Formats: sequence, C-alpha cells, structure tokens
Amino acid sequence: MTGFNGLGLHLGNLPRLSSAKTRSISAENPTGGKGRGAMAEAHPNGPARELGRGWKCSPYVTVAPGETAVLANIEGPGAVQSMWFAGTIMNRDSILRITWDDQERPSVECPLPDFFATPWPFQDRRAPTRGPFAPVNSLPVSANPNRGMNCFWEMPFRDRCRMTLENRHPSETAACFYQVNYTLTDVPDDVGYFHAQFRRTNPVPYGIPYTILDGVKGMGHYVGTSMGWQIHNDRWWGEGEIKFYIDGDDEFPTICGTGTEDYFGGAFDWEVDGEYVTYTTPFLGMHQVLKPDGTYRAEHRHAMYRWHVMDPIRFEQDLRVTIQALGWRGEGRFLPGQHDICSVAYWYQMLPSAPFPELPDRNGLEIL
Repeated sequence: MTGFNGLGLHLGNLPRLSSAKTRSISAENPTGGKGRGAMAEAHPNGPARELGRGWKCSPYVTVAPGETAVLANIEGPGAVQSMWFAGTIMNRDSILRITWDDQERPSVECPLPDFFATPWPFQDRRAPTRGPFAPVNSLPVSANPNRGMNCFWEMPFRDRCRMTLENRHPSETAACFYQVNYTLTDVPDDVGYFHAQFRRTNPVPYGIPYTILDGVKGMGHYVGTSMGWQIHNDRWWGEGEIKFYIDGDDEFPTICGTGTEDYFGGAFDWEVDGEYVTYTTPFLGMHQVLKPDGTYRAEHRHAMYRWHVMDPIRFEQDLRVTIQALGWRGEGRFLPGQHDICSVAYWYQMLPSAPFPELPDRNGLEIL
C-alpha cells in the first residue's frame, strides 16, 4: 500500500484519501466479509418472518452458560477502530478477551462493563434496563443510555485479531449485540499493540498501596486508568497519591501525584456545598456516585477515569503503577484505607507481553 494508511485519524487528516479497506463484524456479518452482511435467513417464528432475508434476521449472538463465543477472528494487517456492545452482557459474568497475532495469552482481559469505565453495572439479565447507570462522554470511551458501550481506542495488529466473550454465569444465557469496525491496511513498524488489564483487591490491606499495573516489560506507553472505589470508612477517603515507577524505579517513582481526585482532574474532594458533583469530559471524569440508601446499599461507590491521550506515560524497559488508599482519622492524621478497589489499566507495547495475573473467579468479581 502506498500513501496514507488510514490510521491515526483526527480532524486534521480526515480529508486524506486512503486505499485502506473498511470492514465490520457483527451478528449480521460474523466474518466481516465484503458483501456478506444481512444474509441470515428469517426464523419461521421470528419478527422478520413476513419480511425475509435482509430484514434484521440476526441482530445478536447468544452465549450459553459457561461457554465462550468467538466474536471476531480477523486476518491482518489492520486495526480495530471502534467497537459497540449492548445486550444482557453488562455484568461481570461477561469477560472480554482480545489476542493479537496468535499469542497464547490475551492482551485484553477484562469484565466487559469495566472495560468501558463502568465498574458498577448492576445489570440483572432478567431486567436488563433496570438499575443504576452513569453515562461516560469521553474521547476514547462512551457509555450511553441504556448501557450502550462504545470505544474508539485504535488497536492495530499485524497478523490476526481474535476477540472472544466468555459467559461465566452457571445457568443464564447472555444475549450479545455488538459491532467491531476495523480497517485492513499496512501497520508501521513502530506501532504498538493495545492492552487492557483488570485488577481488584477487596479489601486493600492496611498500609499497602493498591497496584493498578505491574510486571510490564519492554517498550510502550501507558494511556489510561479507569477505577471503581467502594469506601469502607467515614470521612474523606481520596488523599492517596498515584505513582508511576518507570524503567527500573525502585522505592521512589518518577511520577507522583498529589491526591486521588487530583489525578482524575478534580479538586477539594469533588465536594460542592456538601455534595459530590460528578462530571465526564473528553479525558477525565468522576462520573458516578452511588450513595448508601439506608437499607441494603451500605457504602459509597465511585467510578472514575483518566485517559492519557495527550500525555502518554512512556517507558522503555518496564512500568509499575500504584495508588494509595488514604483518608483521614481523628486529630488531623491520615488513615490508610481498606477499601474495595478495582481498576483497568490501558497501554500500548510491543509483543510479546508478559502474562497477566489470573482473573478473579465469580466470587472474586462479585459486587458486594
């Protein structure tokens, strides 16, 4: 391919023409093949039975209990440019995995809603539109009513992209509506592979920082953090500093923040006239606060994100990221928190990448 390869899109280069090929995978075109969409036959008892082929005959796929569905299997080179998900999959029984270039291990492994900065999904598959929901209006991730999840992270690959969805529920089938939009084009030698890793610690041990990311080896750059934080004590809880240990840093980091709400772009506890105020912006947000209800919801929960799109954190050898759970006790003293914290770290690097920690089991993922 010569000329513009169609990657790295922004308003400044959008008028440029390219011979890159646009393709899209969904339940209506599971291979993404040219001229292969909307070919499913109408089910004899389905809503399109009088209209026939081409009239929304196969808008979603089902994933049986304990099964894993292959959503996409794309031969490269190319790049995923956007994704959309909806259905009865917005819960932590739905595990998204993406593997690049036939690696043995995934580079993305995450409960589906957490990947889209939605750590408190509370979706009941029997009533999928009920329960709390918080929109996300950011540049790379968008969560829209009612639980339509979108991402625009560019995800290049050279040989293959394999995307799967696991249903961990022991008895309920999941309905997955999805669209994976991608391009087939040349990928430059200096382009890294997208990674996303989920972690959760409940409770965080007293006096031990929470680890967002560790064990990353090689060259790359860190591009984002999304977090869920359930508070286990009274008073303000977000004094903790985020720290980035880069290329051999040991006891002391190269980058050190000044407070939890500071890292996510807020200030002074996010409090205005005695109330938390939520916000969602292109690069940062504290977009959800779930308050105790006086009966069965006993504690505060917060959801936050910070995208390093304009300020990626670059490393050449290794990277470790931690954040302190730190609040206040009496007499003006800090209190190391023991909260329920979960996170997704997002970054690019070259392959091969180090194995991820084992994802927690269903009990370890359950929101309590």
